[in-house]
Amino acid sequence: MKQMRGPGWRLIGAIAVVAALQPGGDAEEGAMAAAVQDNMDVGMEYTLTVDDAVVDSTEGKEPFHYIHGRRQVIPGLERQLAGMHAGDSAELTVAPEDGYGAVDPTAFMEIPKAQLPADASPEIGMVLRGVNPDGQQFRARISELKGENVVLDLNHPLAGKTLTFKVKILDITPVPAS
Repeated sequence: MKQMRGPGWRLIGAIAVVAALQPGGDAEEGAMAAAVQDNMDVGMEYTLTVDDAVVDSTEGKEPFHYIHGRRQVIPGLERQLAGMHAGDSAELTVAPEDGYGAVDPTAFMEIPKAQLPADASPEIGMVLRGVNPDGQQFRARISELKGENVVLDLNHPLAGKTLTFKVKILDITPVPAS
């Protein structure tokens, strides 16, 4: 194979070296430009509010991480995070149907107070934990007191609520293929 020599080839070689050193050509910057998409580990800070009251927040805690596209966060939030980049901040509103769903009227159960723990003084809003006949744990909130009975609400506590998330994307990393 014949080797090319001469001033023209040196110039082309110098241009190639300079181009390789220019910003925008390195892998680190490519990672910074990565967008939230499926199979990306997304690190973020967030504050969740409902009716202007803070319900949950990462403030003062470790950032929240999830893998996008694997249904690890509610659908309405995941859809709105798609396409964001590290450093982006946004206020995102998630309707009940895209969050924890509407309140299910069939998810209420009336039981005798006698079935509650002996030391319980039932009050509206009290949260009880139990185990169903299949051995699965559940949470129920007392929604109504009816004489010797209580009405338990088995809906998710955020069902029927419009959720507002203030988010800041901190980092986005591809998840290695398994």
